[in-house]
Amino acid sequence: MRQIKVRGIRGANTVDGDSKSEIFRSTKDLLQEIFTVNRINPEEIAAIYFTLTPDLNAAFPAEVTREMGMTKVPLLCMREIGVPGSLPQVVRILLLVNTELDQNEIKHVYLREAKNLRDDLD
Repeated sequence: MRQIKVRGIRGANTVDGDSKSEIFRSTKDLLQEIFTVNRINPEEIAAIYFTLTPDLNAAFPAEVTREMGMTKVPLLCMREIGVPGSLPQVVRILLLVNTELDQNEIKHVYLREAKNLRDDLD
């Protein structure tokens, strides 16, 4: 039997404008893909941290996460630092999950234009 450990899973997705619907779409798409490729059950989630680039402030990603049924998961939204020349309109996630997966089995997920943030991942 494999030991359960807390693992961090990273991800990011871009939005097509600073609107509640776009931030919700981007967040939901990203969470669903992370859950699918890492075979995560929401009951295994320890916490989720969200950051948004400084050009996004129309909605909290935590709100759509609760709408997806994760009402007991600790959620925190923060502003990403505004580094000149960095990719705009990005929602980033750090998901902490209790899992039997080894570190090398974790699949980080970068969607749309955010794929350029981690071109070292396949």
